Parts: sequence; structure tokens; C-alpha cells
Amino acid sequence: MHRYLNWKTILAVLALLIVATTLQYTNQLAGKLAAEEHRDVQSWAEAIKTLVSAKPDQDLSFALHINEQNTSIPVIQTDANNRVLYVQNIDTAGVRNPNVFLRRKLSEFSSIHPPILIDFGSNVNYLYYGESYLLRELRMFPYVQLLIILLFLGVLIFALTTAHRSIQNQVWVGLSKETAHQLGTPLTSMEGWVELLAMEQGEDHETVQEMRKDLERLKLVADRFSKVGSTPVLVEEDVNQRIEEMVLYMQKRAPESVQIQYQAMPQPVLIALNGPLFDWVLENLMRNALDAMDGSGRLSVQLKDHKTYIVIDVTDTGKGISQKNIRKVFKPGFSTKKRGWGLGLSLSKRIIEQYHKGTLRVKESTEGKGTTFRMQIWR
Repeated sequence: MHRYLNWKTILAVLALLIVATTLQYTNQLAGKLAAEEHRDVQSWAEAIKTLVSAKPDQDLSFALHINEQNTSIPVIQTDANNRVLYVQNIDTAGVRNPNVFLRRKLSEFSSIHPPILIDFGSNVNYLYYGESYLLRELRMFPYVQLLIILLFLGVLIFALTTAHRSIQNQVWVGLSKETAHQLGTPLTSMEGWVELLAMEQGEDHETVQEMRKDLERLKLVADRFSKVGSTPVLVEEDVNQRIEEMVLYMQKRAPESVQIQYQAMPQPVLIALNGPLFDWVLENLMRNALDAMDGSGRLSVQLKDHKTYIVIDVTDTGKGISQKNIRKVFKPGFSTKKRGWGLGLSLSKRIIEQYHKGTLRVKESTEGKGTTFRMQIWR
């Protein structure tokens, strides 16, 4: 996934570079167009002055031509008292109060450009002007382009992430089913050896009973692996009882210097579960906690029953997780152990979030003090 995050960063930087380059170039073009529009308005102001001050025999064809050329720049001509005399390229049709509308336009234009003075000698007029539609569109173009690029990046990253997740799921399913298949033959053989041992030592012998328990456990593990990739069947079960059984199982296999605590609820806590897969997650969290404590410490499991969900906290007094690794603990392949594939927490998160529609996260962790994993499952 780290590779995809790098690609996301590279794509984002490229998008910003494209937009920054386009914005700079567009601003240059907009500046040139604005300067050209300013010259056009000045020419138009001169044409107005010529037309108003023309002598009877003066040729006005050029001034009239300039006056007719302005078809895009919005302008408002006012007298010295700022009364509107003439409006061009501003649509006031359908406006409820044209005077108020034009006053707002005057304020808007004056904030963009200073008015151009038209001196007739005996009196003066002012020419206020805004930006043409083309200039406004040109200024907006980089932002539209940025939006399009961001949408494209979003679709691309979503496609890459989905493809990566699909490949990851296929690897998990293939690995799990192959593991279940490989476990089948030695388990059958071990079952036969346990039967022979039972005939020699007696069915009630402690060694035979413990070996049968571990053999059943191994068969359960193989069954869990075979279920990965298939849609699990959820059955309403007492999660309180399942936690009690798992705590008892782990206590017998934990070092004597490790204390495992669980305060059972006084009444059943029913919730839809796939029992074997849920046990797998709980066992994995507890085994990780035992590994983190290096043979001594306290491991506690706490169940909280709410109206619409349950919360299970698994807390240890181990070495904790560094802040830089908290976000990595659920990634496939990540492990701080010398041995292990780094798939346990990743598979646990998949089981809780995809199959049970819950959440699994690191609630808190302090280096040297311990870690709490929180599992939340909705009813």
C-alpha cells in the first residue's frame, strides 16, 4: 500500500504543477487581454468625446466605427455628479430595480478599474467599465481545470485502491485455503496417533485429554482458514460465554507470571457472530498481547454491553506500540516480531469490519506501558 501512497503523492504534485503552470500562463494572458480592453475603452472614450464635440462638417465615420466596435466590454457613462447617462453591454431586462442594479455595477467597476475621464471642456463625464465575458472566463479556467484534475485523480486513486484491495483479498483467500488444505493430512494422522495413545494410557489420562483439546483447536484453526473468502454465517450467540472460554483456554497456555483478567457479565450478551472467526480474532489479540509482555504482566479483557453495540477491550502491560507504527499495525506484512508473516491483525480487522460490520482499532498505546485494542460490533 506504501507504493500506492507514493503514487498518490506523485499524482497530486503533478496536478498542482499543472494547475500552477496553467494559472501563471493564464494570468499572463488575462493581463494582456485586460490591457487591451483598457486601450479599447480609452479609444471608445475618445470616440464619444469626438462625437459629442464634433463640428458640423467633421468626418465622424472613424469615431462611429470605434463606438460600434465595443460589443463585449460592459460600460457605464456618468456625468460629473455620477448620474448614469449611458449603459452598454449590461443587460437590465428583468431587473426589478435597474437604478439599484446599476449603482452596484458602478461600485463593482470602480473596484476593478479607475474610471476614465472624458473632458468636454465645459463639463466632464466618467466612463466606468468592467471585464468582458471572455476575460472572466479566462480567469476562471485554471480553477475549472483544477476541479477536473482532482476529479480525475479521485477516480484514478479509487480504481487503484480497489484493484489493490481485490488483489490483496485474492492472496488472502488463496493463502488461507491452501493452509487449510495443507493442515488436513497431518491433522488426520495426529488424530490416529492420539487414539493409539488413548488405548495405551487410557482415555482419562491428562496427556490424552490435553492432546485432544489441542487437536480440536488445530482442527478449528484449519476450519477458520477454510472460511476466509466465503461469506460467513452469523448466528446470535452469547459473546460473554465465548470470551470466558477463550480466556480460560489462553490462561492454561500462558506463562504462570502472566495474569489474565476477565470480569464476566451477570447475564448473557447476545449478538450475531460467526463463532470460529470471532474466536480467531480474540485469540490473535490475546496472543499478540502475551508476546508483547515477554512472559510477565497483566492481560485484561473487558466487555461493555450497550443498547446498539458491544465493545471489547483487550489491554496488556507490554512494551506498547510506537506512534509511527500505530497506523501500520493492520497493514498486511507489517510485524515487529522476528517470526511471523504480519497477517494476524490484518485478517482480524477484515473479519470484524467486513464480516461482522464492526470496527477494530488501537484505542491507545504507550511505549513501555502497554496497548489497548478495541473491538466494536453493532447489533
